[in-house]
Amino acid sequence: MSAYPEPLVPAGSTAPVPRRIRATLGDRVVLDTQDAIYLWEFPPYPQYYVPVADVADGVLTDTGETKTFDHGVARIHTAGSGKAWVYDDGIAKDRVRFQWDALDSWFEEDEEVFVHPRNPYARCDAIKSTRHVQVAVDGVVLAESASTVIVFETGLPPRYYFPRTAVKLEQLTPSSTVTACPYKGKTSAWWSVGEHPDLAWSYDFPTAPLLPIANHIAFFDEKVDTTVDGVQQARPITPFSD
Repeated sequence: MSAYPEPLVPAGSTAPVPRRIRATLGDRVVLDTQDAIYLWEFPPYPQYYVPVADVADGVLTDTGETKTFDHGVARIHTAGSGKAWVYDDGIAKDRVRFQWDALDSWFEEDEEVFVHPRNPYARCDAIKSTRHVQVAVDGVVLAESASTVIVFETGLPPRYYFPRTAVKLEQLTPSSTVTACPYKGKTSAWWSVGEHPDLAWSYDFPTAPLLPIANHIAFFDEKVDTTVDGVQQARPITPFSD
């Protein structure tokens, strides 16, 4: 049994998207729909499947090739800088699924969404805590505080966000890496520690629900030694462990 909640929606499931979905290519809105569906290709999160009729003319170019998925046969198209898959039958009939990075930006209502759609059945909560948390690597303490913000995100272990004053910044080397999260927004900074690349990160301007983590620093618990209230925590195994 996992030490944290795992995604519960099985692959192949669908659900309506009650939000208006738009996407841009350059300075042009090329997709605008209020009739998208979520389709889970694998459990952690879904993808948007939008009506072909709600895609602007000229965006999709049929390659003449097809690909078979568990949920149907799709005609492969080029779109923007990537691919898109158009379905003529099955649960995604008359819908298209875009490769996320094929288009320049995606919006739910008027808020930009990064990386992939947000899972409507997942939570991502930022909660202030007075647990005493210490993070170290190779025997060197990097951060210690009894005033962290813990992010509880479905499918991932808790993340401890430290006030910057509780982090030994002299041990951290700035990195040029920039990443994004559909729930938190775009990172403002990443740091490496010694021979360990991209071990810590920060969001200076997170999304509104995650504002408590603004200007805080978190570490990959998969790659550091974390102690909570004097108890050494096992390093979790996640896709970020490598």
